[in-house]
Amino acid sequence: MPTTTLVAPKTSGSRFKIILWVSLGLITLFVFITSELFLATDYPMYHAYRLQVIADRQLLIPHTLAGLTALLAGPFQFSSRFRRSYMTVHRLLGRLYVISVFVGSFTGIALAAGRPGLPGTSMQAAAWMVCTTAAFITARNGQITTHRQWMARSYAVTFTFVSSRILNLWPAYWSHLGDVLAAVGVIAFTLASLLIVDLSLSWHELTTSRRAAAGGEMIE
Repeated sequence: MPTTTLVAPKTSGSRFKIILWVSLGLITLFVFITSELFLATDYPMYHAYRLQVIADRQLLIPHTLAGLTALLAGPFQFSSRFRRSYMTVHRLLGRLYVISVFVGSFTGIALAAGRPGLPGTSMQAAAWMVCTTAAFITARNGQITTHRQWMARSYAVTFTFVSSRILNLWPAYWSHLGDVLAAVGVIAFTLASLLIVDLSLSWHELTTSRRAAAGGEMIE
């Protein structure tokens, strides 16, 4: 007599997504308040940075808008419910995301040209474009699972525009080593973000032995 296996509701995955997006939102708000908001006033600690921002505004405005568009589009693109209900909008947002990534990447490289931060910015931009291009190609080829994995990597790089600004709270960042720290920090945050995503994507394989998985498949 076959046994009946009860399937538990998929609440853990939904709960994890809620916690993840709330956490990312709080980090974004924290960085905005402690870093970017002070640029509206001539805050002494950020005086030199504020002057640089003003001087770079022609490239910085499209760079910021592109990065912000990619950052805000991410949560909608990863929502299964939104994707099922609004597939056309999902695809349009996906194309907008790709365009934003390339605009943000090239303007970022242009902003860093001739400065010590160019290697870090170039590496970040290259990782951003490669992951996004791979996500776009796999989507066009109908490889949806692989597409989602590359999108996770791409958005991880997108979020480094927020996470790397945590360095702004470190006083040494604004010392004479600031440019060096900026380049190293961007590279470190980018590599760490990609590593965390790959670990999470492989978490089941890392925590489940082949024998245990085979034993589970034999249960009916």
